Amino acid sequence: MPHTPPSPATDHPAPTTQAAAPPVELTLEERLAFINAAMTVRLDEAAVAYEVNTAHIPIEPVDLADVVTGPVDTGPAPLPELYPTPVAALLQRAHHRLLTGGWCKDALVDEDGARCMLGAIRIEARGNSGLEADAAAVLLDAIRRRFGADVDSVPSFNDAHGSGRIPIRMVDQAAGLADARSL
Repeated sequence: MPHTPPSPATDHPAPTTQAAAPPVELTLEERLAFINAAMTVRLDEAAVAYEVNTAHIPIEPVDLADVVTGPVDTGPAPLPELYPTPVAALLQRAHHRLLTGGWCKDALVDEDGARCMLGAIRIEARGNSGLEADAAAVLLDAIRRRFGADVDSVPSFNDAHGSGRIPIRMVDQAAGLADARSL
């Protein structure tokens, strides 16, 4: 039997198909990047739609002074009468003075009228040096109870702080201590 050459029209090599690659798991960063890109596109489309939908609305400029207002200055809050004893009441008034008038360091009173711990006690003692000394002693005791016996004096404690948060709190705690001692 004679050999016949293969016919190109009928003999085709079998097509080679490659198996689909398994899906690659994306990292969290890659998924977040895709989500970020999709959200950016959606936000851009929404911004354009907003501009188109509101372009026909006439607007007048608004003066912010008509809209933005500050709180009405009613002055400092009245001091509640919590402590019946003189030293505790003095320390309470000094605490209130520091809260409303401001706290300072390195001076009894600064150029703005803010006071240090001892300056607040002194002004609230109203010239009664015995009451002032008793209040300063209770304050120093309260400070030493909280921060140790290494504290030399009320002014050194006051001046060691960069803000009045802790010194003002200590005056309030000293008022409670004086009340507990019935001073």
